[in-house]
Amino acid sequence: MSPSAANGAWIFDYVRTPRGKASPNGGLHGQTATDLLIQLMRALRERGVDPGEVSDVIVGCASQLNEQGANPARVAALRAGWGHHVPGMMVNRFCASGIDAVAIAAARVKAGDAGLVVAGGVETVSRVPIFSDGGPLWTDPETIADVGSIHMGVAADLNATLEGFEREQLDEYGVRSQQRAARAWAAGRFDDEVIPVARDGADPMAADELIRPDTTAAVQAAQPLAFADLGAQGQDAIALRAFPELSQIEHRHTRGTSPAMADGAALLVVGTREAGERAGLTPRARIAASVATAGHPVQMLTAGQDAVEAALERLDVTADGVDCFEFAEAFAALCLRFERDLKIDADGGDDRMNPNGGTLAMGHAFGATGAIMIGGCLTELERRGGKRGVAAVSGAAGLGSAVVLERA
Repeated sequence: MSPSAANGAWIFDYVRTPRGKASPNGGLHGQTATDLLIQLMRALRERGVDPGEVSDVIVGCASQLNEQGANPARVAALRAGWGHHVPGMMVNRFCASGIDAVAIAAARVKAGDAGLVVAGGVETVSRVPIFSDGGPLWTDPETIADVGSIHMGVAADLNATLEGFEREQLDEYGVRSQQRAARAWAAGRFDDEVIPVARDGADPMAADELIRPDTTAAVQAAQPLAFADLGAQGQDAIALRAFPELSQIEHRHTRGTSPAMADGAALLVVGTREAGERAGLTPRARIAASVATAGHPVQMLTAGQDAVEAALERLDVTADGVDCFEFAEAFAALCLRFERDLKIDADGGDDRMNPNGGTLAMGHAFGATGAIMIGGCLTELERRGGKRGVAAVSGAAGLGSAVVLERA
């Protein structure tokens, strides 16, 4: 093992909640973001993490207001009984927040500023809805005009139009994500990472509740277009001003090819190899690289792929050298683009990308999604005996982040 590998940032453990429907009828609606973090922190303690060894808690969240405001990372550490000595901070890079929380933790560890850091993400979309922060990117006409801010679904249809992906191709991808997620749950692949969430007056919630295992091509084909009306209300015009080579936006995404909004949380334990071993923890994978990128704010959803490509280039590794890609399914068109450009032939049996399904099937909990991607990549690498994996997320305003993991 090289000195840089020995002295780098390692992941020692990973836990997440199940993902609940982002609605008042969802299984996690009764839990606040802080509640979810508290339960995960207590679970980590039960799994052998000593809060006395934790230097910091870093949590990503996309809508930091109301009950997701006032630093839930610090509040949860206090309420989980971790002691007053454990700091906490929040991170916001929209949907990439959870990945960046882990990347920041790794950077602090590599710099020698921290020994063990708990990092991840949380979002309770059913309680703090999308766009509820009222930021200028969503509400200020001048900002919207200057930036070209459009709904993510309209941006997805823009990308489908630019890339020439047809509705049938998108639908096929959506069916695949649902089927893979259903098979993964049936095979128990998430058993070691998902912590059942205790709920008042109900049994603990122990599984993702958004999966639709009965999804077929016929079911997908029958779904109406999801974003055509938004486009007709002026958002198509914004997109076409940015891409005048197009005569119109071809709306092709439906509910089945769009990520379902979800509630959820995830935490990882990151630290130096030495700090982990002193604490009795076993190193599972090294964080070999992390990259944040930005792209066209109207096209918006391509930066996650850009981050993957930049991270692999930094390590002088090609896509062929990656055993598992966990790529947040920010609409089916971007997943097809990723597979095409990185030459992942799913039709030919190449199951390296999202082998256990993704956010189209299991839900997108905004700030938590990136941490779930990293954790899912870790456990899948272990399951298949792989060496190298990549996790990535695209976010609003053309942001994207990626992390590369390498097992010893």
